[in-house]
Amino acid sequence: METPTRELAKEAPTIVWNKSKRRFETEDKEAHIDYVLKENGTVMIMDLVHTYVPTSKRGLGLASHLCLAAFNHAKSHSMSIIPTCSYVSDTFLQRNPSWNSVVYSEDLKSNI
Repeated sequence: METPTRELAKEAPTIVWNKSKRRFETEDKEAHIDYVLKENGTVMIMDLVHTYVPTSKRGLGLASHLCLAAFNHAKSHSMSIIPTCSYVSDTFLQRNPSWNSVVYSEDLKSNI
């Protein structure tokens, strides 16, 4: 029984950007992370507001993969992230502190 779980853990799921629904989701659309775009002066911000993984798929690392997709997207588009979702702020960022550099901070704003 351990083999299928290990096989699933080895393969990263395909995460797709659903621009019209403002979310990143698994190919089967069952797990997703929702965001709201905001602008603060010249800074574009992606507010990650909700992460959902169905009970049947929990424990496979899907929430983490959804976060990675959102953070990579934000970084590649010069955006900052507000981690409103408790999974993002309390779990993902705690386990992956290197992504804190993408998190929005009032310090990013220029006082000029």
